[in-house]
Amino acid sequence: MSIFKTLKFVLNHPLNQKRKMDAFWTLVKWYINVKFNPYQVIVPYAEKSNFIMKKGLTGATGNLFCGLHEFEDMAFVLHFLRPTDMFVDIGANVGSYTILGASEAGAKTISFEPIPETFEILESNIIINKINDRVNALNIGLGASKGSLAFTKLQGPVNHVATSNETDTINVPVEIFDSIVSIDQPTLIKIDVEGFETEVLKGMSIALESNSLKALIIELNGSGKRYGYDEDDIHKKLLQCGFKPFRYDPFKRKLFRLENHGPINTIYCKDMLFIQNRIDTAKKIKIHNIEF
Repeated sequence: MSIFKTLKFVLNHPLNQKRKMDAFWTLVKWYINVKFNPYQVIVPYAEKSNFIMKKGLTGATGNLFCGLHEFEDMAFVLHFLRPTDMFVDIGANVGSYTILGASEAGAKTISFEPIPETFEILESNIIINKINDRVNALNIGLGASKGSLAFTKLQGPVNHVATSNETDTINVPVEIFDSIVSIDQPTLIKIDVEGFETEVLKGMSIALESNSLKALIIELNGSGKRYGYDEDDIHKKLLQCGFKPFRYDPFKRKLFRLENHGPINTIYCKDMLFIQNRIDTAKKIKIHNIEF
């Protein structure tokens, strides 16, 4: 993302509407920092957690500039999850959602991140937040069958299962979701695997049919085309499993029904009475002196 697009995103972010100048100077100071400081730093995140930051961690810098990079979806995690829940973070990257689920909401969490270098930062974020007892972090990929796959390794937060014409790859072991998560079924799953969602869902038949699973946050931004997948088929599959697509307004604490999946992340829900009760009764969250 160019500096101009980043600035526009930061200044238009819902949590920066009353602090645009502060957000601007946070952005400027960070760019100065990465120019002269090659080392990682630890910065505050959400209400009671911290985050490791360094150059190139795009999603993490979004959290620094805005509080919650993906505001609607991250706020849904904070409002929905409880300490009695199981949260699964597929494509955890360096742990933005894992920290929210385990540290802020207190849920038991399983995190999947296939890229070893990224996984090391994820583990470090788990350690600095002292959530080792609540997070099971796995350095593997997920797919429709057990084996291994080549992943790109130099594309930071958008590393993905490599196509045949991509180089600079690394082989990663791949497991089937249902074979890993077979006893305690999750309440909420987040999936962000850069277009490989179709294959991950093929290995989740048991989980998708489980009464325990109430919601999925899934990225459907067209990346599946690189593998020849039509993401409308994912939408149809989730509808068949009883889920319906929504977007979330954290300030109103209301889910709005969509006709189709959104352009980036979509929250798919079932058992709406349960979900609405959860978000209605969740404690207020305060970030950048804004409550929601």
